Formats: sequence, C-alpha cells, structure tokens
Amino acid sequence: MLENIDLNKKLSKKEYDEQMDILESQMGRLQRECKALGIPILIVFEGYGSAGKGLQIGKLIHSMDPRGFEVHTIKEETPEERMYPFMWRFWTKTPVKGKIAIYGGSWYRKVLIDRFEDRTPDKELKLAFDSINSFERQLSDDGNLIIKLLLIIDKNEQKKRFDKLEENIETSWRVTDGDRKRNEEFERYSSMMEEMLFNTDTDYAPWTIIESVDRRYATVKIYNTVIKAMTEQIKKVKAAAQRHEPETDDSRSDMQVSILSKADLSLKYTREEYKEKLDYYQNKIELLHSELYRKRIPVVLCFEGWDAGGKGGAIKRLTDHMDPRGYVVNPTAAPNDIEKAHHYLWRFWRAMPKAGHIAIFDRTWYGRVMVERIEKLCSPDEWKRAYREINEMEEDLYDEGAIIIKFWMHIDKDEQERRFKERQNDPDKQWKITDEDWRNREKWDQYETAINEMIMRTSTEHAPWVIVEGNDKYYARIKVLKTVTEAIEKRLEKE
Repeated sequence: MLENIDLNKKLSKKEYDEQMDILESQMGRLQRECKALGIPILIVFEGYGSAGKGLQIGKLIHSMDPRGFEVHTIKEETPEERMYPFMWRFWTKTPVKGKIAIYGGSWYRKVLIDRFEDRTPDKELKLAFDSINSFERQLSDDGNLIIKLLLIIDKNEQKKRFDKLEENIETSWRVTDGDRKRNEEFERYSSMMEEMLFNTDTDYAPWTIIESVDRRYATVKIYNTVIKAMTEQIKKVKAAAQRHEPETDDSRSDMQVSILSKADLSLKYTREEYKEKLDYYQNKIELLHSELYRKRIPVVLCFEGWDAGGKGGAIKRLTDHMDPRGYVVNPTAAPNDIEKAHHYLWRFWRAMPKAGHIAIFDRTWYGRVMVERIEKLCSPDEWKRAYREINEMEEDLYDEGAIIIKFWMHIDKDEQERRFKERQNDPDKQWKITDEDWRNREKWDQYETAINEMIMRTSTEHAPWVIVEGNDKYYARIKVLKTVTEAIEKRLEKE
C-alpha cells in the first residue's frame, strides 16, 4: 500500500505562502474555539526517520498560543517507565479539556521501532494493538479529538537525508545505528508500518498519510488535516449541546440476578480464632511481599463496599506487616478540578504500581458505575460504556503481569445502621460519619441493583470480584488476608 503513494506532490513557494497565511489564521482561531468548548486534542506524529516530524511539529505550533499546547517527545522507555504497564506513560500525558497534546513519536513505537528491534515479540502484537485501540476509543468516547499523521518518504530520500545530517558534526547525532538499519531494511519496516495501519485505522482515530518528500506540501496537508478535524469536532460538540433530551431514570437495570443476596453474613470467628489466623496470615504476607518485589510482580487491590463496611480495618490489617516502601494506599475521594478535566480513568492510571509494588485503592474507578450512576454525575452513555472501559484497563494490567483482586465489603442494612450510630456516639469515630452517609443509605436498593450489575459485568478470571461477608469484622479481615496470600502464592508457583 505505502509503495503506491505518490511522493512527487509539490508546492511552489508562492503557493505555499499564499495558503499558509490563511491556514495559520484559521489554526489560531480554531485553537481558541476548542479551548472555549473544552475540547482536548491529541495530535500524533509518526512516520519514517528523517521524514520531518520535528520540523512539521515546529511549523504547526508556530500558529498556536504556546499556553494551550504541550509537546511530548517519545523515545525508548526509561528503566523506570519499563516498570509500569505499557500505556501508563501515555495516560499520564493526555491533555486536559481545552488543551492540545502533540506527540513526536507515540504509543505506536511499541509496534514499530520496538518491534523492528525485537523488543516487542510477535506474540505480543495483538495485545499491543488491542491496548492502543482501547486507549484511543476510550479517549474519543470521552470527547478527545485524536489526529494521527503518518509522514512518508521513500528509501532513497531517507538515505539522502541521513547522509546530509551526518555531514555536519552538529547534526550527525540525529542519525542512529537503528535509523541506518531501518533504512537498509526499509521494506521490512514498511511492512510493519502497513500492519500497524491495518490494525489501528479506526473511525474514532483515523490515520492520515502525509507525503513528506516536499516539505512545503507536507506542511500544508498537515494544516488542512488538523483544521478539518478541529472544525468537525467543534460542530459535533455544538450540536450535542443543542440537543435537549428529556430526563429519564436510566440508572435502573433489567438484571434480575442478586449476587449479594447469596452472601452468608452469619459467618464469624471468635476472638481467639481471629488472633491466631491474623498472626498466621500477616506473617505469611510479610514474606510474600518480599517475593513479589524480588520477582517484580505488581499487585492491584481494590476495596469497595457499603459505607461502614470495614474497608479501612481490612486495609490496616493487610498492610500492618508489609514493608511501607513497597505499597501505597490510594484513598479515592470526589475528583478535583484537574481530575475532572481528564478522562475519569486518568487519575487511576497515574496511581498504578510499578513492577514489584502493591497499589491499594480505598474506593476505585467503580465509582463510575455506582455513585456517579445513581447520583446522575455522569450520563447513561458514560456509565454504560464504563463496564467495557474498566474491563479493558484491568485486562491491560493483567497482560503486563499484575495480580488484580477486587473486594466488595458486604454488610446488611441493620449492621450498617448499628455501626453508623456507634460512630456518632464515639468522639474518636465521629469524623467517619457524614450526612452524605445517611443520604446514601436511603438509596440502598438502588445501590444494591447497581452493585449486582457491576459484579456481573466486571468479575473476570483475571480480575475477579470477591464478596467479603462483613457483618463480623474478624471474619472479613481474615478473608481479605487469606484471599490476597493465596492469590500471590498461586502466582508465584507459576514463576
């Protein structure tokens, strides 16, 4: 396919100057309009070495307000970045609403340069393509505009540019051994690029091929592509804002299965049984924590549950014998203004553990399909697609080697009321109870419906939900400890 592209397209200097006067003015206006509408934009520059990515990025930003964009140069992963999941370093570089992120190189490095250099085995390709498509679809669904530009030159033109760069000591460093090898095996690298196009050219994030032998022609085509995409996105956002759909109670579910009702809340331990098991499992997890670090296995532990369900007590007993340098507890509150300006998963990706470490989430991304759903803090379309987005994120983590366990701390309504009143009457615990807790209790049935659906749709083999029978705190804490230690032991047996 790429060999059939006409690379002889050119523009005279006069034509270029005439068009650029108009295009640069349009670009500045559109950037301001996108900022006003809160449209986040990702512009990806990929292509052959010396095709002009750096030059064209410079040309593009020349007409933009520098306060409204950030350029990210994506190179080979650093040792630190390699300890995180593949998409972690890109999620952390996504733009806030109204800003533009420009990428010189991108997440496509994994399926291009890294693949060419055998750092991405062929057996991992499908997973990489799936992760990339999920990432782009999730951002697009959340209102991000994704513009992907593939800069193309031919083998002879590339070699000529390499030779010219190497003639000057000040520019010779820009040509690496890897660049020369990809030029020597141009056809093999091109076939990888075509496979990448085939697998990632989508309706929500299409590729535009930029014929880049003539730099003036390439610049004008890039401007026209970006301007067209921004114009269409602005029209789309304005049209959506003008639609006034009637408010409906779309938080209900047709699912009849009640998983929570099957939990045996009479399960309990005596104080003596609890102390014995607590010592046993805490000593065990202390040893297992060291093994996790030694074998570089990341762990993600998610705690959800009813208010006063015992999350804090279970987390405290779980971490008491862990090395504090090897875990982080992430308490999740309502998102702040910066977090609201990103995709809702952004703040959780930033907190994912690196290899050998444990991330514990006290409340999680599941707020999207519970509190945000019930309280109408997001639209029905947003919480319904969240099931898929969450499953995709957890699958990404699992594919990168993470152990993922999700706990639902379950108590009945009477036990919750007893604990609420106990907190109200204890000066040392009054900070734990709020008016919002009582308000949430009034919506118990709605939450129970949402929780059952959440568990049904997101409990997977690689990221299971574990219902923790929590009326007895002793039993709940031991079940959490036992579940975590057994999951780690099972994983270590495979190493």
